[in-house]
This record gives sequence, structure tokens and C-alpha cells, in this order.
Amino acid sequence: MSVRRSDAVLAALAVGIALTVATVMAGRFAAGAAEPRRARGAVLAEALGLTDLALFTEARYTRHPTQADLMSPFLDHPGAREHFPSGALLAPPFPERRR
Repeated sequence: MSVRRSDAVLAALAVGIALTVATVMAGRFAAGAAEPRRARGAVLAEALGLTDLALFTEARYTRHPTQADLMSPFLDHPGAREHFPSGALLAPPFPERRR
């Protein structure tokens, strides 16, 4: 008995859907399990007086994106290329729109 191509495609689709559902469910369970650790981290950050999360250690405009001004990536030269790899991963902050 030969397997039709459409049967193989449907089987692959069913496996893909099952894996997607399993991944989503595992993520939900992991998020619930991480809540006590997240709460302990918040208490520690409050006790130490920490500010924003430092995402990268290279340039000051990628360490704390909320504290960076718009021109800090261009202090060397306005046409200078990005020389920190993290600058390619983090978009520059958008200016507030004035009304």
C-alpha cells in the first residue's frame, strides 16, 4: 500500500500543529513557574535601588535605552558607521511626537 503525497503533507501538518500547541503550553507553564523568581528579583532590585535593565555592556546608548538621547550614537561623527554589534540589535529610541 503506497502513501499518497497529500497524506504525507497532512501528517506533517498535524505534527507541526501538535508541536506548536505543545510549545505554547510549555511556555505558559514555564511563565507561571518563573513568577516567584521574578518577584524575588523585583524585591532585590528595589532593595539595591537598581534602575532599568542593562541590556548590553558596550555603548552607553545600548546599556540603558530609556536614558539615551537621540544623538548619542552619532557623537563621533554623524555619518559614522555603527561599531558596536549591539547597536545593530537595538533600534534607536523614537522621539516624542509634539502636538
